[in-house]
Amino acid sequence: MSSFCLGCGNSLAEGERFCGICGRDSQAGAALRAVDPSVAFGLPPETSGKAIFSLISGILFLIPPFSLVAVIFGHLSLSEIRRSAGRLTGRGLAVTGLVLGYLGVLEIVGLIVLGIVATPSMNKAAMQKMMVMNNENSVVASVRSLNTAEIAYAQAHRDSGYTCSLSDLSGTWGISGDLASGRKNGYRYELRGCAAAKANGPMVKYQLVAYPEVAKKSGTPAFCSNESDVIKLARSGSAQECLRTGIDLSETEINHPH
Repeated sequence: MSSFCLGCGNSLAEGERFCGICGRDSQAGAALRAVDPSVAFGLPPETSGKAIFSLISGILFLIPPFSLVAVIFGHLSLSEIRRSAGRLTGRGLAVTGLVLGYLGVLEIVGLIVLGIVATPSMNKAAMQKMMVMNNENSVVASVRSLNTAEIAYAQAHRDSGYTCSLSDLSGTWGISGDLASGRKNGYRYELRGCAAAKANGPMVKYQLVAYPEVAKKSGTPAFCSNESDVIKLARSGSAQECLRTGIDLSETEINHPH
C-alpha cells in the first residue's frame, strides 16, 4: 500500500511531510493515510502504453532501430510505473522489452566490431587484387607496344622485315630501356620464331612472349602474341602453353574487369 496526498492524490515518499504538487501539510489533520489506488481514485490500474510499445519493439530487435526504441521506452515505462504508485501496470512487459532491446543493441555492437576487424583485411585483399590487375594490364600494354614497334620496324626495314631482337626495337615507337632489355614489372619478354616466307626473304612471322620472371603461385598468367597482333594468355604462366593453346585476351576478364 502507498501513501497519497488526499488533497491532490500525488504519491508521497516515506517521511515526506509536504506534497510536492499542492503543498499540503501531511501532518495537518489526517491528510495522509494508507490507501489503495483503485479505491482512492475509483479507477482500476492500467497497463502502461510505453511498456507495451517497448515489448513490441523488443520483439523486432533484429531490426537495429527497434532495439534502441525498446530500450528507451522500457526505461521510460519502468519510471512511469514507479511514479504511478499502482495506477499503472506492465512492469513485466517493460522488462521483457528491455531484455530484447539490449540483445539487439549487443548485436549491433558485435556487427560494428566485426566490421572494424574485417575492414582492414578486406581492404588489403582488394588492394592486392587491384595491384595484380594493374600489373597484368601493364604487361598487356607492353605487349601491344612491342607489336606496334614490330610493325613500324618492318615498314622501315622492308628488306629484312620483322626482327627477333628486342634491342632492335629500342629506338622504335618509344620502347623504353627496361622493356628493350626484356625485363619489366617482374616479367620476361622474348621475341622468337622469326621466319621468312622464302629463303633470304624478309621475316614475315614472329612470336612474342611475356612470362613471370620468377615462378609464382598459380594464377599468374603468361602472355603471347605474333604478327597477327592478337594477344593471348595462359593462366598457368607457361609461355609455351600460351603459344599452343592460349586464350584470346578479348575473351578474358582482364579486358572486362568486374
